[in-house]
Amino acid sequence: MSRSGQPQFPGPNPSHAPAPHASADFLPSASLQTLVLRAGALAGTRRFLDSRGYLEVDVPLLSADRVIDPNLAPFAVLNADGERNAEVSRPYHLQTSVEFGMKRLLAAGARAIYQLSHVFRAGERGPRHNPEFTMLEWYRVGDTHLEQMAETEELVVHLFALCGRSLPRPFGRITYQAAFERSLGIDPLRASTGELSRVARDRQLPVPDSLELSDRDGWLNLLLAFCVEESLGVERPEFVCDYPASQAALARLRPGDPPVAERFELYLRGIELCNGYHELTEAHELRGRIQSESDRRAGAGLPPLPIHNRLLESMEHGLPPCAGTALGFDRVLMLALQADSIDEVIPFPWDRA
Repeated sequence: MSRSGQPQFPGPNPSHAPAPHASADFLPSASLQTLVLRAGALAGTRRFLDSRGYLEVDVPLLSADRVIDPNLAPFAVLNADGERNAEVSRPYHLQTSVEFGMKRLLAAGARAIYQLSHVFRAGERGPRHNPEFTMLEWYRVGDTHLEQMAETEELVVHLFALCGRSLPRPFGRITYQAAFERSLGIDPLRASTGELSRVARDRQLPVPDSLELSDRDGWLNLLLAFCVEESLGVERPEFVCDYPASQAALARLRPGDPPVAERFELYLRGIELCNGYHELTEAHELRGRIQSESDRRAGAGLPPLPIHNRLLESMEHGLPPCAGTALGFDRVLMLALQADSIDEVIPFPWDRA
């Protein structure tokens, strides 16, 4: 360790230099200087949450339960022979989020908790994605999504400061509905799928062949990705809140005409950094959402979801009113360090793992 407390990395050893034209895939994609900054940001994140009364926890990343979000695909774990684990009666999955395990702790009496760990998502690779990445997830009993938005702002400002950069405050706030109206002049909560598809085709967007006219959320996600996101968080970080009820995932709904999900995401320069909920706590509602998603998967020729899981059991026991946030740590670091790719802030991405 140096006098400053930061680990010091030795310079390259010429005797270990790769031979001419040899592959350098054994080398990290991030510079060692960046990895020192990353270590400081990880430690600073823990100090921030510890000082606010959060307890760090360590729930499993390998579980028999799996996410119900239709946009997230977990990895199923196989043994060395390419078969499912013989020791279990159903497949285990690498978790796309530690949400299920953390909520089980809340149901058991925990009040304010966080986990800073790797999670896994199949089929996600690109400048902003790596199938294995670092996520910070935290929950507090008694909070709503509004308190979580305020705390997220404080944390992101803190992380940027650790990297030597400042962010303008306060962060912007806009509803999902207003964001679409600003960018496209349409009301996403009331527009028909025909209207949404016409807007997409008028703008010559790359419409997937698999996108059916009846898939309303599919059209909304297409328009969001290609037309709306680029306008979010341009001048300062910007929260988007009050998502369509059909995109609630595990957030509670707020009655209205139409009802909306008490969910938010934070954007900076068109890049999504986090996803937060005023959490659903009613077991009967979760059971209905699981069944609905399972039916949708069956209709698409995909394996149905298991109707019973341990999160549902914990909610039947009693999940207290709470709110939680999941923050993509690597993406925050990428933007704070003005990197062009997530590969520049992690040591060994998918291609070198």
